[in-house]
Amino acid sequence: MTALPALGADVFSRTPSALAEALHESGACWIAGWPNAAQVSTLRDDLREVQAAAGLSPAAVGHHKDRHLRSDIRTDSTCWLDDTRCGEPARTFLAQLGDVRTMLNRSLFLGLDAVEAHYAAYPSGGGYARHRDRFHDSDARVVSWVTYLNADDWNQEDGGALRLHLKDVQIDVRPVAGSLCFLSELEHEVLPARRERFSIAAWFRRSADDRRR
Repeated sequence: MTALPALGADVFSRTPSALAEALHESGACWIAGWPNAAQVSTLRDDLREVQAAAGLSPAAVGHHKDRHLRSDIRTDSTCWLDDTRCGEPARTFLAQLGDVRTMLNRSLFLGLDAVEAHYAAYPSGGGYARHRDRFHDSDARVVSWVTYLNADDWNQEDGGALRLHLKDVQIDVRPVAGSLCFLSELEHEVLPARRERFSIAAWFRRSADDRRR
């Protein structure tokens, strides 16, 4: 496999099982044009407002008591979408992700009972070293999701791709309009960009017992 399965925005209406099928067969897929340009713009504006109000915090690595800041591994700053500092665009998008969770459960019987998501802003030159979203001591995170909020003028030279490591192949996903969905056990990394990079990162979980600890 040299490219990800690509789906259209109608995956949530006319072909709701296509996303689940792509995850089952390939472990990852790209959803072009979702959310639409207007919603991306409102989400990006909301992120910028949170950022301007100093509502973003440096993101940590690790889990539970091992959680700590490591700027040599991860440089993004984040704010959870259900934080009161986020606006209505964040709450609307979080509800939409809840609908995706329901769809995945119906198609793959994953037992997902929660979704968490945050805004993420990477500074120019920043990135995130190779890692898995599923922690070694917890299998709560099952499916990962990234929605890109960068402006339309983002081009190849700007960098900032998310690199997926799939068996014997690496696939670089440019941070342009659309969403990436993949199994949380897959290794991936965020490559440095030449400009500030905006996104939403989300995880569909089996249990919320250890959420954000």
